[in-house]
Amino acid sequence: MAEFELLSVVALIEDLPKQQLQRGQVGTVVENLAPGVYEVEFCDDGGQTYASTAVSGDQLMRLHHKPNQHVA
Repeated sequence: MAEFELLSVVALIEDLPKQQLQRGQVGTVVENLAPGVYEVEFCDDGGQTYASTAVSGDQLMRLHHKPNQHVA
């Protein structure tokens, strides 16, 4: 199971229809609720939060803004 630190930028890898969120939406981890469960906040381009929900680490992928020096 993937582990994420606070303020990690993540994307959904599957739809969450009950929360009206779809695969690919980008959010930020704002709290660690339990082992492998995170509160993720989703904001629009203007910084307005449109959803905040608990998400399993298995439903997320970490996004990177710069190259990883350790990748071969």
